[in-house]
Amino acid sequence: MSKPCIICVAITGSVPRKEDNPAVPITISEQVESTHAAFEAGASIAHCHVRLEDGTPTSDPERFARLKEQLEQHCPGMIIQFSTGGRSGAGAERGGMLPLRPDMASLTVGSNNFPTRVYENPPDLVDWLAEEMRKHDIKPEIEAFDLSHIHQAVAMNRDGRIAGKLYIQFVMGVKNAMPADKDVFDYYVKTVNRLAPEAEWCAAGIGRHQIDVNEWCIAAGGHTRTGLEDNVRLDRNTLAPSNAALVARTVALCEKYGRPVATSQEARRILELRPAA
Repeated sequence: MSKPCIICVAITGSVPRKEDNPAVPITISEQVESTHAAFEAGASIAHCHVRLEDGTPTSDPERFARLKEQLEQHCPGMIIQFSTGGRSGAGAERGGMLPLRPDMASLTVGSNNFPTRVYENPPDLVDWLAEEMRKHDIKPEIEAFDLSHIHQAVAMNRDGRIAGKLYIQFVMGVKNAMPADKDVFDYYVKTVNRLAPEAEWCAAGIGRHQIDVNEWCIAAGGHTRTGLEDNVRLDRNTLAPSNAALVARTVALCEKYGRPVATSQEARRILELRPAA
Protein backbone atom coordinates (compact mmCIF):
# COMPACT_ATOMS: atom_id res chain seq x y z
CA MET A 1 0.00 0.00 0.00
CA SER A 2 1.72 3.15 -1.21
CA LYS A 3 -0.63 5.86 0.09
CA PRO A 4 1.22 8.04 2.62
CA CYS A 5 -0.13 7.90 6.16
CA ILE A 6 -0.64 11.22 7.95
CA ILE A 7 0.31 11.03 11.62
CA CYS A 8 -1.28 13.56 13.95
CA VAL A 9 0.26 14.06 17.39
CA ALA A 10 -2.11 15.30 20.10
CA ILE A 11 0.52 16.80 22.32
CA THR A 12 -1.18 17.69 25.59
CA GLY A 13 -5.00 17.88 25.59
CA SER A 14 -6.99 19.15 28.56
CA VAL A 15 -6.96 16.15 30.90
CA PRO A 16 -3.50 14.55 31.39
CA ARG A 17 -1.35 16.14 34.08
CA LYS A 18 2.25 15.84 35.26
CA GLU A 19 0.97 13.56 38.03
CA ASP A 20 -0.18 11.12 35.33
CA ASN A 21 3.07 11.29 33.36
CA PRO A 22 5.89 13.82 33.90
CA ALA A 23 6.39 13.96 30.10
CA VAL A 24 3.02 15.69 29.55
CA PRO A 25 3.96 19.16 28.21
CA ILE A 26 2.11 22.00 29.96
CA THR A 27 3.91 25.28 29.32
CA ILE A 28 4.30 26.76 25.84
CA SER A 29 8.03 26.02 25.83
CA GLU A 30 7.44 22.41 26.88
CA GLN A 31 4.82 21.97 24.16
CA VAL A 32 7.10 23.41 21.49
CA GLU A 33 9.99 21.17 22.53
CA SER A 34 7.77 18.09 22.65
CA THR A 35 6.13 18.87 19.31
CA HIS A 36 9.49 19.48 17.62
CA ALA A 37 10.69 16.01 18.69
CA ALA A 38 7.42 14.46 17.47
CA PHE A 39 7.75 16.34 14.15
CA GLU A 40 11.26 15.01 13.72
CA ALA A 41 9.93 11.49 14.49
CA GLY A 42 7.31 11.69 11.70
CA ALA A 43 4.23 13.60 12.84
CA SER A 44 2.90 16.08 10.28
CA ILE A 45 -0.07 17.50 12.27
CA ALA A 46 0.10 18.99 15.77
CA HIS A 47 -3.27 18.94 17.54
CA CYS A 48 -3.00 21.78 20.03
CA HIS A 49 -4.56 22.75 23.34
CA VAL A 50 -3.17 25.34 25.74
CA ARG A 51 -2.98 25.36 29.53
CA LEU A 52 -2.43 27.82 32.32
CA GLU A 53 0.81 27.46 34.28
CA ASP A 54 -0.92 25.22 36.85
CA GLY A 55 -2.13 22.88 34.09
CA THR A 56 -5.72 24.15 33.94
CA PRO A 57 -7.08 24.04 30.36
CA THR A 58 -7.94 27.36 28.72
CA SER A 59 -9.03 28.78 25.37
CA ASP A 60 -6.90 31.92 25.82
CA PRO A 61 -6.18 33.26 22.30
CA GLU A 62 -2.95 34.89 23.48
CA ARG A 63 -1.53 31.54 24.53
CA PHE A 64 -2.64 29.95 21.28
CA ALA A 65 -0.92 32.80 19.41
CA ARG A 66 2.36 32.24 21.24
CA LEU A 67 2.19 28.50 20.62
CA LYS A 68 1.40 28.93 16.93
CA GLU A 69 4.22 31.44 16.40
CA GLN A 70 6.81 29.20 18.04
CA LEU A 71 5.63 26.03 16.30
CA GLU A 72 5.87 27.78 12.93
CA GLN A 73 9.43 28.77 13.83
CA HIS A 74 10.65 25.45 15.21
CA CYS A 75 8.56 22.99 13.14
CA PRO A 76 8.51 24.65 9.71
CA GLY A 77 5.70 23.37 7.49
CA MET A 78 4.02 21.29 10.20
CA ILE A 79 0.22 21.50 10.08
CA ILE A 80 -1.09 23.34 13.14
CA GLN A 81 -4.52 22.25 14.32
CA PHE A 82 -6.27 24.06 17.19
CA SER A 83 -8.80 22.36 19.43
CA THR A 84 -12.23 23.95 19.83
CA GLY A 85 -13.21 21.30 22.38
CA GLY A 86 -15.51 21.92 25.31
CA ARG A 87 -13.18 21.23 28.20
CA SER A 88 -11.33 24.53 27.70
CA GLY A 89 -14.25 26.94 27.47
CA ALA A 90 -17.92 27.40 26.70
CA GLY A 91 -19.90 28.84 23.81
CA ALA A 92 -18.11 31.29 21.52
CA GLU A 93 -15.08 31.19 23.81
CA ARG A 94 -14.30 27.82 22.23
CA GLY A 95 -13.63 29.53 18.89
CA GLY A 96 -11.98 32.70 20.13
CA MET A 97 -8.59 31.63 18.75
CA LEU A 98 -9.83 30.94 15.20
CA PRO A 99 -8.97 34.45 13.89
CA LEU A 100 -5.32 33.37 14.35
CA ARG A 101 -5.87 31.24 11.20
CA PRO A 102 -4.34 27.88 12.10
CA ASP A 103 -4.22 25.42 9.22
CA MET A 104 -6.91 23.26 10.82
CA ALA A 105 -9.22 23.14 13.83
CA SER A 106 -11.25 20.39 15.42
CA LEU A 107 -15.01 20.48 14.95
CA THR A 108 -17.44 18.16 16.73
CA VAL A 109 -20.82 18.40 14.99
CA GLY A 110 -23.03 16.85 17.66
CA SER A 111 -23.30 16.09 21.36
CA ASN A 112 -22.49 12.87 23.20
CA ASN A 113 -21.76 11.49 26.63
CA PHE A 114 -18.31 11.73 28.20
CA PRO A 115 -17.19 9.79 31.30
CA THR A 116 -18.84 12.15 33.80
CA ARG A 117 -20.77 14.72 31.78
CA VAL A 118 -22.42 15.54 28.47
CA TYR A 119 -20.16 16.99 25.77
CA GLU A 120 -22.53 19.64 24.49
CA ASN A 121 -22.33 20.75 20.86
CA PRO A 122 -25.67 22.42 20.09
CA PRO A 123 -26.48 23.11 16.42
CA ASP A 124 -26.14 26.89 16.69
CA LEU A 125 -22.66 26.62 18.19
CA VAL A 126 -21.59 24.02 15.61
CA ASP A 127 -22.79 26.25 12.77
CA TRP A 128 -21.01 29.28 14.25
CA LEU A 129 -17.72 27.41 14.64
CA ALA A 130 -18.01 26.07 11.09
CA GLU A 131 -18.68 29.59 9.79
CA GLU A 132 -15.64 30.97 11.63
CA MET A 133 -13.51 28.23 10.07
CA ARG A 134 -14.79 29.06 6.59
CA LYS A 135 -14.23 32.77 7.16
CA HIS A 136 -10.61 32.27 8.22
CA ASP A 137 -9.74 29.53 5.67
CA ILE A 138 -9.32 26.85 8.32
CA LYS A 139 -9.97 23.21 7.44
CA PRO A 140 -12.14 21.43 10.01
CA GLU A 141 -11.13 18.06 11.32
CA ILE A 142 -14.46 16.43 12.13
CA GLU A 143 -14.17 14.65 15.47
CA ALA A 144 -16.83 11.93 15.29
CA PHE A 145 -17.79 10.43 18.64
CA ASP A 146 -20.95 8.86 17.22
CA LEU A 147 -22.26 7.53 13.92
CA SER A 148 -24.66 10.47 13.64
CA HIS A 149 -21.67 12.83 13.58
CA ILE A 150 -20.48 11.30 10.30
CA HIS A 151 -23.91 11.76 8.73
CA GLN A 152 -24.13 15.34 10.03
CA ALA A 153 -20.68 16.25 8.70
CA VAL A 154 -21.63 14.93 5.26
CA ALA A 155 -24.87 16.95 5.33
CA MET A 156 -22.96 20.11 6.32
CA ASN A 157 -20.46 19.49 3.54
CA ARG A 158 -23.22 19.04 0.95
CA ASP A 159 -25.01 22.26 1.91
CA GLY A 160 -21.81 24.30 2.08
CA ARG A 161 -21.47 24.83 5.82
CA ILE A 162 -18.24 22.80 5.65
CA ALA A 163 -16.19 23.58 2.56
CA GLY A 164 -13.87 21.35 0.55
CA LYS A 165 -12.93 17.72 1.05
CA LEU A 166 -14.00 16.30 4.39
CA TYR A 167 -11.47 15.03 6.93
CA ILE A 168 -13.25 12.84 9.48
CA GLN A 169 -11.68 11.39 12.61
CA PHE A 170 -13.34 8.60 14.60
CA VAL A 171 -12.65 9.04 18.32
CA MET A 172 -12.83 5.57 19.85
CA GLY A 173 -12.61 4.40 23.44
CA VAL A 174 -14.00 7.37 25.38
CA LYS A 175 -16.09 5.94 28.23
CA ASN A 176 -19.84 6.27 27.50
CA ALA A 177 -19.18 7.20 23.86
CA MET A 178 -18.00 5.23 20.80
CA PRO A 179 -16.28 1.98 21.81
CA ALA A 180 -12.94 0.88 20.41
CA ASP A 181 -14.43 -2.05 18.54
CA LYS A 182 -13.08 -3.37 15.23
CA ASP A 183 -16.52 -4.12 13.77
CA VAL A 184 -17.65 -0.57 14.63
CA PHE A 185 -14.46 0.82 13.10
CA ASP A 186 -15.01 -1.15 9.89
CA TYR A 187 -18.59 0.10 9.64
CA TYR A 188 -17.50 3.71 10.14
CA VAL A 189 -14.95 3.38 7.35
CA LYS A 190 -17.62 1.81 5.14
CA THR A 191 -20.02 4.65 5.98
CA VAL A 192 -17.51 7.37 5.09
CA ASN A 193 -16.60 5.60 1.84
CA ARG A 194 -20.30 5.28 0.94
CA LEU A 195 -21.46 8.79 1.85
CA ALA A 196 -18.32 10.79 1.03
CA PRO A 197 -15.99 8.71 -1.16
CA GLU A 198 -13.60 11.63 -1.70
CA ALA A 199 -13.17 12.22 2.05
CA GLU A 200 -10.04 11.39 4.00
CA TRP A 201 -10.43 9.70 7.38
CA CYS A 202 -8.44 8.84 10.45
CA ALA A 203 -9.08 7.59 13.98
CA ALA A 204 -7.87 8.11 17.52
CA GLY A 205 -7.90 5.47 20.24
CA ILE A 206 -8.05 6.52 23.89
CA GLY A 207 -5.83 4.97 26.56
CA ARG A 208 -4.90 1.33 26.02
CA HIS A 209 -6.85 1.35 22.75
CA GLN A 210 -4.44 3.78 21.08
CA ILE A 211 -2.07 1.22 19.59
CA ASP A 212 -4.90 -1.02 18.33
CA VAL A 213 -6.69 1.87 16.60
CA ASN A 214 -3.39 3.07 15.13
CA GLU A 215 -2.90 -0.36 13.57
CA TRP A 216 -6.48 -0.61 12.28
CA CYS A 217 -6.12 2.76 10.54
CA ILE A 218 -2.77 2.05 8.98
CA ALA A 219 -3.77 -1.43 7.79
CA ALA A 220 -7.01 -0.07 6.25
CA GLY A 221 -5.36 2.77 4.33
CA GLY A 222 -6.40 5.66 6.57
CA HIS A 223 -4.52 8.15 8.68
CA THR A 224 -4.04 8.08 12.43
CA ARG A 225 -3.48 10.01 15.65
CA THR A 226 -1.27 9.37 18.63
CA GLY A 227 0.10 11.44 21.50
CA LEU A 228 -0.01 12.03 25.24
CA GLU A 229 -3.43 13.73 25.11
CA ASP A 230 -5.03 10.36 24.42
CA ASN A 231 -2.68 7.93 26.15
CA VAL A 232 0.20 8.37 28.61
CA ARG A 233 1.58 4.80 28.45
CA LEU A 234 3.54 2.55 26.14
CA ASP A 235 2.03 -0.46 27.93
CA ARG A 236 0.34 -1.26 31.22
CA ASN A 237 3.60 -0.97 33.16
CA THR A 238 5.52 1.67 31.18
CA LEU A 239 4.87 5.39 30.90
CA ALA A 240 5.52 6.88 27.48
CA PRO A 241 8.73 8.92 27.75
CA SER A 242 7.55 11.50 25.19
CA ASN A 243 5.13 12.30 22.39
CA ALA A 244 7.96 11.39 20.02
CA ALA A 245 8.08 7.85 21.44
CA LEU A 246 4.40 7.38 20.63
CA VAL A 247 4.95 8.76 17.13
CA ALA A 248 7.91 6.39 16.63
CA ARG A 249 5.68 3.47 17.61
CA THR A 250 3.18 4.57 14.96
CA VAL A 251 5.90 4.97 12.33
CA ALA A 252 6.95 1.36 13.03
CA LEU A 253 3.39 0.25 12.26
CA CYS A 254 3.54 2.14 8.97
CA GLU A 255 6.71 0.23 8.12
CA LYS A 256 5.00 -3.05 9.04
CA TYR A 257 2.20 -2.39 6.54
CA GLY A 258 4.33 -0.80 3.83
CA ARG A 259 2.84 2.67 4.32
CA PRO A 260 5.15 5.64 3.76
CA VAL A 261 4.83 8.30 6.46
CA ALA A 262 3.45 11.52 4.99
CA THR A 263 5.66 14.56 5.17
CA SER A 264 3.99 17.81 6.10
CA GLN A 265 4.06 18.83 2.42
CA GLU A 266 2.39 15.57 1.38
CA ALA A 267 -0.16 15.91 4.17
CA ARG A 268 -1.04 19.43 2.99
CA ARG A 269 -1.56 18.11 -0.52
CA ILE A 270 -3.70 15.16 0.62
CA LEU A 271 -5.87 17.39 2.82
CA GLU A 272 -6.00 20.24 0.27
CA LEU A 273 -4.58 22.79 2.69
CA ARG A 274 -3.08 26.16 1.82
CA PRO A 275 0.75 26.34 1.69
CA ALA A 276 2.66 26.65 4.93
CA ALA A 277 3.02 30.10 6.48
